[in-house]
Amino acid sequence: MQLSGLRYGSKLLQLVEFPVAEFIDGSATNQEIQQFLEKHQKLVVKPVFYGGVGKKGKAGLVRVVGTLQEALQAKRELFFAQHTYGNKPVTANGVTMEAFVPSDLEVYFSISSSSAYRGPVFTITPWGGVDIEELPAEKKAVVEIDPFIGINAFEITNALTDTGCPEAFISALVQHLPKLWELYDGYGLTTIELNPIRVQRRSNQILPVACDVKASFDQDNPAWKRIGLPDSLFQTETTAFEADINELRTHQGQSDVLEMNPHGTILPFMFGGGANSAGTEALGEAAIFSSDFGGNPPYEKIYEISRIVFEHWYQQANMLLLIGGKANNTDIYVTFKGVFDALRDHVAKAGWKPLYVVAGRGGPNVVKGMFYAKDILDRLRMPYKMFGHDTSMILTLEYARKIDRWWGAEGAAAYRKQIETQVRA
Repeated sequence: MQLSGLRYGSKLLQLVEFPVAEFIDGSATNQEIQQFLEKHQKLVVKPVFYGGVGKKGKAGLVRVVGTLQEALQAKRELFFAQHTYGNKPVTANGVTMEAFVPSDLEVYFSISSSSAYRGPVFTITPWGGVDIEELPAEKKAVVEIDPFIGINAFEITNALTDTGCPEAFISALVQHLPKLWELYDGYGLTTIELNPIRVQRRSNQILPVACDVKASFDQDNPAWKRIGLPDSLFQTETTAFEADINELRTHQGQSDVLEMNPHGTILPFMFGGGANSAGTEALGEAAIFSSDFGGNPPYEKIYEISRIVFEHWYQQANMLLLIGGKANNTDIYVTFKGVFDALRDHVAKAGWKPLYVVAGRGGPNVVKGMFYAKDILDRLRMPYKMFGHDTSMILTLEYARKIDRWWGAEGAAAYRKQIETQVRA
């Protein structure tokens, strides 16, 4: 579950009294817009998207206006603006008109979980803005957070000093940025990103003001419900594949998918939140979707999930990946049986195509499940590699990524030729 923008992001920041730019939404009358303009001289008009949609500035969807006519023109053009974020087309549903905050400095700040550090980290740079991804390493700092302590003032001071922040602005940032850890830790967030924070001078005071917010929530952590955000905020445009899978939601077992890249090459069956986070980060654009099929789903459910996945994506995929930690309540044999029975049935219906299979799992009946998968894959003449719970999930994902690249470049063609030679012999 994700959100972006100030319409609801401001409500988050107000919980910890973090300064945020004033704004009005698209329902404001012409008179209200004019009064807002007279107060702030310039406005920043942005489209509102459901979910955590970013890159609006780079896509030319952010307009700075100085007159009522310009504001109304921007509103007309952006209210239902089309945008491609990642690999998915999205449509706006309204606009916000935010007070333009004059400043001498733009800061990027985020808190997220890191698979490299195996815990939360904050990322900070005084060179924020739309080109944050292109910054060299020496201009941004990534600092591990001790979850029992939170963010210390000296850590922010050191990070800002190391990345070239003017000394005059450091004190104001140090006073406010630690508040974001209270928000992250207390309300079920998995990510919060402020970009930009514009640091402005008000008389003798220096104040950091958040001008855009992105946040992700752990839907299994009920703490986010205390914020009072509307459920409609988290709705997104659903693809045909997502709609088919979502119909399988029941009380037992997860069936959550998010289509990531319809041109990807890996079918990632992820089991558990840890696998979902690590897999989504490690696989990148190679993953066709992000998923969580944990929670001990019954055979019928995992078979139906797998049938839908293969119907939608089998022909374009290079790899089938099953990844998860060491389960304590999920029957690995049942989940493997559901997946590989569906694979066998799909191949019988659609025809044989070589697909490389990588599995990394641990838990009840894992050996029985892997032997069941082996029997089916041997009969289907498909290559595979199995890893147990004693192999790092990250190493398994890195192995899968390398195999996927090799399989797409030359492996699949060589393997197909090998099998055809064996069949003729």
